[in-house]
Amino acid sequence: MPKMKTKSAVKKRFKLTATGKVKAGHAYKRHCLGCKSQKMKRNARGTAVLQKGDANLVKHFMPYGG
Repeated sequence: MPKMKTKSAVKKRFKLTATGKVKAGHAYKRHCLGCKSQKMKRNARGTAVLQKGDANLVKHFMPYGG
């Protein structure tokens, strides 16, 4: 049986934690930052752990853990 392929978009955008949760970067941090509040930009720093429903969707496309 051939191996399943990991989606290229998923492997570029998401990482798994040691406990199997999915980490992702925050959105809305690329351009037009002048009109966004300092609080929003500060909270969008770094990465976030996805909610269970979103994580299940991402894990479907990374069969071997990304």
